[in-house]
Amino acid sequence: MPTFRGTGGTPVVQFDPVLEISPFALFRRLQAGSAPRLLDIRPALAESTATLSLAGAERPPKPDWRPAEPDEEIVLFDDHGNRAVELARQLQEAGFTRVKALFGGLDLYEFSLDPEIVGRETFLVRL
Repeated sequence: MPTFRGTGGTPVVQFDPVLEISPFALFRRLQAGSAPRLLDIRPALAESTATLSLAGAERPPKPDWRPAEPDEEIVLFDDHGNRAVELARQLQEAGFTRVKALFGGLDLYEFSLDPEIVGRETFLVRL
C-alpha cells in the first residue's frame, strides 16, 4: 500500500491501480472463475501466526523467484500488503507488467468481504 505523509505528517494510504488490485476486484475475479495466479509471499508460514490464505494460492518456489512468462497475470499477497507492493514494484520494473499486489493484503481482504453481504464463499481458507 503506497503511503505518504499528508499535511501535518498524517499518513495517507493511496490505492495504485497499476501496482495493486483491490480486495473486491480480486474477489469478483475469483467468483467468476477467472482468477490470476495467486502467490502468498509471507515468509515461513509455519513460523508465522498466519491462519488464513486464499484458495488456490501457491508459495514462490524460491526466494529469488521470477515469473516464467512476462505476460503471466499474478497477484502477490501478504498479511498487510507492504511486502507484496514492494515485490510487485520490483517485478513491474523488471518487465513483468501484469504482476500486482493485493491492496491491504489478507487483512483488508478479510475485513472488507463480509460473508453476510458477499455470501459464504469468500475464498479464504484456514491453514
